[in-house]
Amino acid sequence: MERIKNIFYAIISALIFSSCIDSILDKKPLDIITEDAVWKDQTLIDAYLLNLYRGTTVLTQDGCGLINGWGTDPLSSTTDWVREFNFSPIATGPQWLSQLSDEAKTGWIYYDGVNKDVYKVKGITIDGGILEYWEAPYKVIRCLNMFIERVPDAPIDEELKRSRIAEARFLRAFNYFAMVKRYGGVPLITKVLSMDGTEEELYPKRNSEQEIYDFILAETDDLVNDLPSSNDVGRPNKWAAWALRCRVALYAGSIAQFGTIQLDGLLGIPSNLASEYYQKAYDAAWEIKTKSGYGLFKKYEDKVQNFRQLFVEKNHSEAILVVQHDGLDAIQSSGNGWSWDFLECPRPHAWGEGNNTAPYLEMAEDFENVDGSDGHLDREAVQQGEWTIEELWGKKDPRFFASIWTQGQAWKGTTVDFCPGGTQNPLGNDFKTGFGVLKYLDENANNMEWLCRSSTDYMTFRYGEILLNLAEAAFELNKTADALEAVNEIRERAGIPKLSEITREAIRHERKIELVFEGHRYWDLRRWRIATQVINDTNFSGIRYDYGSTAGKYKITILENIHGTTKTHFDESNYYLPITLSRTGANPNLKENPGYK
Repeated sequence: MERIKNIFYAIISALIFSSCIDSILDKKPLDIITEDAVWKDQTLIDAYLLNLYRGTTVLTQDGCGLINGWGTDPLSSTTDWVREFNFSPIATGPQWLSQLSDEAKTGWIYYDGVNKDVYKVKGITIDGGILEYWEAPYKVIRCLNMFIERVPDAPIDEELKRSRIAEARFLRAFNYFAMVKRYGGVPLITKVLSMDGTEEELYPKRNSEQEIYDFILAETDDLVNDLPSSNDVGRPNKWAAWALRCRVALYAGSIAQFGTIQLDGLLGIPSNLASEYYQKAYDAAWEIKTKSGYGLFKKYEDKVQNFRQLFVEKNHSEAILVVQHDGLDAIQSSGNGWSWDFLECPRPHAWGEGNNTAPYLEMAEDFENVDGSDGHLDREAVQQGEWTIEELWGKKDPRFFASIWTQGQAWKGTTVDFCPGGTQNPLGNDFKTGFGVLKYLDENANNMEWLCRSSTDYMTFRYGEILLNLAEAAFELNKTADALEAVNEIRERAGIPKLSEITREAIRHERKIELVFEGHRYWDLRRWRIATQVINDTNFSGIRYDYGSTAGKYKITILENIHGTTKTHFDESNYYLPITLSRTGANPNLKENPGYK
C-alpha cells in the first residue's frame, strides 16, 4: 500500500509541478488535473507540498550535485524531476562540501561530472560551475509563493491549513538561506509573478545580504508559533524553526563580525549589528536547550558505538529535522533512497571503488587523544621503524573511530587494507589519502548493487549542532560560562576530558570534530573569513601503509602535498560565489560579485 501511495504521489505531483510551470507560460491547464482542482483537495495540496520538500534539495544535499547530463532544472520534465527530487542515485551535497573544505579531497571518479579538486586548486571563476543554486530554488520559490497564496482559500481544516502554510514558509526561508550564504544578496521574491509583470518585477535587482538574512529571521518569528510542536522528524515543527533561526542568526553575526561591506552595501552586514544577531542565535539555541525535550544521543555505553549509531539509527532524541530515506530506487520504485553508503564505503564495492571522499591526514590528526592531549603525529618519527595500528591511532578520541575508517577497520567480516595488494589498493598504486568516511555508513547496506540506495536518514538539524551554535554565540556575547558548559556537554558525550577554559579556537575546533563530514565546515570557513588562510596555507597530505616485517606492523610514509605539484587555493572573492555571466547577461539589473571578471 505504501508503495502504491508513493507512486500515486509521484504521478500526481509531477502533474502539479507541470501545472505550476504552465501557469507561468499561460498555457491551458493539463487535462487530467487542473490547477484549480489542486487547491480544493487536501490530498493534492499535500502532494504538491511534498514535492516542494523534494525540490528543496539543500535540506540534504547542500552541494546540489547532479549526475552529469541529467540536467539542473528540477522542473524541466517528469523524467528529470523524478531523478533529481528523489535524491537517487545522487547524494553529493555533504561530500562536495567536505571535498571543497579542509576535511577531505575527491577520492575517485568524478561520477557527477565535476572534479572538485580543480576548483580547490584553481579557485572559482566567473563561470561558476560549483555549488550552483539559483534557477532551481527560484522555481521552487515560485511554487511555494503560489502555495502560500492559494491555500488560505482552500476548503480544508483551518489548523491544518495554518500548519501547511507555515511549512511552505519554512521551505521558502530555507531556500533563501541556501542562496544568501552562497551569493550574498539575491532578489527577494515573495509573490507569484506573471509574464505581464512590470520590468522591475521581471528583471529584479538584488536585495542586500542583510535584507535576506533579516527576511529569514522575520519569517521564523511567525514559524515558531505557527508550526506544530509535535516531534515528526520528517517535517519541520516549531523546534526546527528555532533551529533554522539559530543557524541563520549565527551566520549573520559572523558576516557582521568578520566580513566587510561591499558593492555599496549589497554585500556584508554592519559590524555594529553582530551582537544583535548573536543574541538571536543564543536565544534560539537556549529555547531549544531548555524547552524542547531534545537532547544528546546517549543510548550506548561504548562511546564509539554511540557516536556511530547516532547517524544510523532513526527517530531518536537528537534528531530535530531529518530527510527520511527508505532505501528504495526513486525511478523504479518511487522511493527515496540515496547513495551515501555506495559512494563512501570501503571495498567490496560494485564498481571496485568506494572511498569517494578521502579525508586528509591533517583532518585525522585534528582529533585529540582520548586523554585530551594533542593528536598530531610526530611525522619524522613515525616514518622510522614499524608500527601497529593501535600504536598509531589507538589513543584517539572515540569520534575518530566513528567518523573515519583507515587501515585495520573492521568491515563486513573482514578488515580494511590500504597496503599494495590489499582490498583498498589491489593495483598497488592508488593510495588516495589512507582514510575514508565512516560517519553515516550502514554496514548492512548492500554495496554490491549498482548505486545502492541507502536508507539512513540525513539530519538537517540535530541537537549537537545547536549546542555548538549556543557555545559560539555565547562566547561572542562574552557569556563564557555558557559557552564552556555547552562545549563540555559535547565533549562529555564524546568521552574526552572537559575543558577548564574556553576560547574561540577551542569552540571552532570542537565544531570541526563533532560536525565533520556533515556539510558544515566549508560554510564555517567562509563565514569566519578564514578560508583564505586555512585552504591556502596548508599542504594537505595523506598516509601510505606498507606491510612491515612483522605481522600486524606497518611501515609508514607521509604523502606530502597529496594534490601534487599544485597547492590548494581559495581567492578572497570566493567568499561569495559568482552570479555568473549567463545570469547577469539575462538580467542586466543583477550586479556581479566583486573579484569576478
